[in-house]
Parts: sequence; structure tokens; C-alpha cells
Amino acid sequence: MTGQKVPPMPQAQARHAEQTGVARKIKVLIADDHKLVTDAVATVLMSADQFAVGVVGTFEDTLQSLEGDDGYDIVLLDLRMPGMNGMESVADVIAKAGQTKVVLFSGNAGPGVAFSAVKMGARGFLPKTIALRSLTAALRLIDSGEVYLPVSLIDSEAETELPEQAKTDKRNELTAMEIKLLTGVAAGKTNKEMAWEFQRSEVTIKMYMRKIFGKLGANNRAHAVVLAKARDLL
Repeated sequence: MTGQKVPPMPQAQARHAEQTGVARKIKVLIADDHKLVTDAVATVLMSADQFAVGVVGTFEDTLQSLEGDDGYDIVLLDLRMPGMNGMESVADVIAKAGQTKVVLFSGNAGPGVAFSAVKMGARGFLPKTIALRSLTAALRLIDSGEVYLPVSLIDSEAETELPEQAKTDKRNELTAMEIKLLTGVAAGKTNKEMAWEFQRSEVTIKMYMRKIFGKLGANNRAHAVVLAKARDLL
């Protein structure tokens, strides 16, 4: 099965879009052999009027599509479609993708698989159980250059690998790990420095910080420290 072609935007048209403020289309390649899934996702994306969609159903067709001139921005990559051989095939797609952002799209991948893929260069993980109304927002975030991982995935990793850090302080609903990270922020440490200190990826630290901001109602790192000190958490 070959991919449904997404015609590239001519340079003149692209310049016109920039000059007139018309939003460009985010070109998404859905690499999945489950027709019910691809039809549902494609329908949602196309109805959002900000996405152009192509569909392939095998590993070989995915590589072929990436070699073409369609200029995809994002690939939603199913781990179990025909031709895929686990993480080895994920690495092959990432290598072939170039500037195209590869995102795992699976219904049963665990935290270990998702984080391994991110370390290899994937731009995140989208579970097939994601609410379709949330899918477009996640893809826009990824297209902007961010890495997307569901908060539930971070929670799962913490419970599996860091049980002693998953104990919640009932007074403030921050975990021990989150308080340690806030302490690091207050000391002026960067996400990269804390990732090295706690032997976690920088993406994981960013996701922890996002959760901290949400729990405290903070707008940024400095605001989070101020709120935490006001609540005697630091």
C-alpha cells in the first residue's frame, strides 16, 4: 500500500501565506495498518482545517514516503504494523525522517519503550487512547518543537522506577521528587543539570516541572519557587 500523497506547498504560495498571515498546513503521515484508527484520526485532523494527512500501512511504505517530496512535518508511527521490528525499526524511521518529527503512536507501549524512543530522537509518544479532541493540540505542540509525553506516562515511570519518590505529601500534593526539583530550581539549577543529578532525561525533568507548575498554579520557574516558599515547601 502506498501513501496518500500530500502535495508540497510551492515556494510562491508559501511566501504568500507568510505575507497574508494564512496559517500553513501541518503535514502528518499516519503510519498504521489499522483502518479504523487511521480513518478516525485522519477525519479529526482534516476537520481541524490545519492539517494535511497522508496514510501508509507498512514499515516499507513509511520509509518510501519519507524519501519522497511530500515534506511531512510529523510521522505518527505505529509499533506493530507490518514490517516493523521493534525499536530497531523505530531507529530506522528516525534516521530516514531527517527534519520530520517522529512520534510513537501505540496502544500498548510502556514507559520504557516511550522513553527509549525519545532518547533515540523521537519527539514524543501519543497513546491511541488519547481523546481525539486532544490530538490536534498535542500535534501542534510537537510541530512547535516540543516533546510530548502524557503525564500518565511520567506517573507510571515514577511509580515503577522511583517508588520512594512517589509518596505524596498530603499537605501540598507534591511528591518528594517534585520538591527536590523545586529545591534545585531555587538553587539556580537548570533542567539539564537536574537531569544529570537525578539520572533522568531532560524531557522527564521538563514534564515534572510542567506538573509542578500545574499543582502550584505557577506561571514559570521563578513563580513556582515563590509560591513554594510561601507554602513552606522549601
